[in-house]
Amino acid sequence: MKFRTLMTAAIVAMLPPFNAGAQVNLPAGSTSAQLSDLMIALQFQHIKLWFAGKLSNWDLANYELRQIQTNLRKAMPSPSESLRSSQTAEHLQALDRAIQQKDGAAFAKAYSDLTNGCNACHRASGLGWITIQVPANSPFGDQLFADQIAQGRALAHGTCGLCHIVADASRETPAFRFPAPSFSEIASRPSFSTSDLRQLLTSNHRRVGPNQAMLKPKLVEYQIDAIVAFFETLQADRAR
Repeated sequence: MKFRTLMTAAIVAMLPPFNAGAQVNLPAGSTSAQLSDLMIALQFQHIKLWFAGKLSNWDLANYELRQIQTNLRKAMPSPSESLRSSQTAEHLQALDRAIQQKDGAAFAKAYSDLTNGCNACHRASGLGWITIQVPANSPFGDQLFADQIAQGRALAHGTCGLCHIVADASRETPAFRFPAPSFSEIASRPSFSTSDLRQLLTSNHRRVGPNQAMLKPKLVEYQIDAIVAFFETLQADRAR
């Protein structure tokens, strides 16, 4: 119960300021339980937004910010309390700019400003004993917040780009002139799966390709996972 109460209180702080002693009216058609569940979801999105931005996973940060904006609108007590006119909106807009510009320093400042604004709202409303902070640790042990696909693309360029065209044939010129197939061509082969790629990257595959010249990259498991993730996006793009 205490955990649920703290999470709900922290998300309340993200809503536009209200006068001390004022009652919080629920949105039309909602119940206190529904609003509480919405606020808990918002808190989780707030945490995920921080770790996505901290690790420069800008696509994920953009997604979490959109979720926050949508859910905050659902939590508005009345149409007159628009996000556009609130201090919260200014903080969210600053976060949006930082994400679109992929500016880590600006993101950290905007996120800190949002947090400080939440605490200022608490104090002005007589709830100064509720203090939130930038998350120190992630409660989501099953989620990787780094951009695995971007990491996989970079690793593929570094380890495979000597012989293969990894992404853009118009810009990439492999250092060695072996007739190695491009990643796009490999991704289009129905007979070649991500399981095949994973097995290839983990095996001693010096007897692959023209003149059996393909070298074995020295990759650890998380690097192989990243290259496989990038390869899966190529396959998905080909299938669309």
